[in-house]
Amino acid sequence: MADQASQTAGISPKNVQQYTAFVPYEPKPDEEYMNDAQIAHFQKILEDWRGELMAEVDRTVQHMQMENVNYSDPNDRASLETDMGLELRARDRERKLIRKITQALGRIKENEYGYCESCGVEIGLRRLEARPTATLCIDCKTLEEKREKQMAQD
Repeated sequence: MADQASQTAGISPKNVQQYTAFVPYEPKPDEEYMNDAQIAHFQKILEDWRGELMAEVDRTVQHMQMENVNYSDPNDRASLETDMGLELRARDRERKLIRKITQALGRIKENEYGYCESCGVEIGLRRLEARPTATLCIDCKTLEEKREKQMAQD
């Protein structure tokens, strides 16, 4: 029963982690970084990804409204509550991700998308395709992670 509720709700790790339904951008030789074509490519990725996540939220709301059943068996009720708890945690992660996607779209409008917030260098097309909400280049992100690791050990 618990598995059926999860499947009906559409819980999928792919949806939570990364939008992958796009064709990778192939830059032309000597193409300027973050030109109009690249910006359009990433804007479409971000908007489509946000749309998918928002559809997941709608499905969850509908599922939770339909699943409002009072099971007499305590085990069935516990399974349902566990599934709902997991689903709500997944949606909370998605809510935070939607906020990051919206911020990335804002950086596109401000012509700041694709550049590291820390040092200002190009983040890179492949890194942005792997993580369209990235705000740091790989070097700055690595340094940040090392600092976080050191702080956790102290």
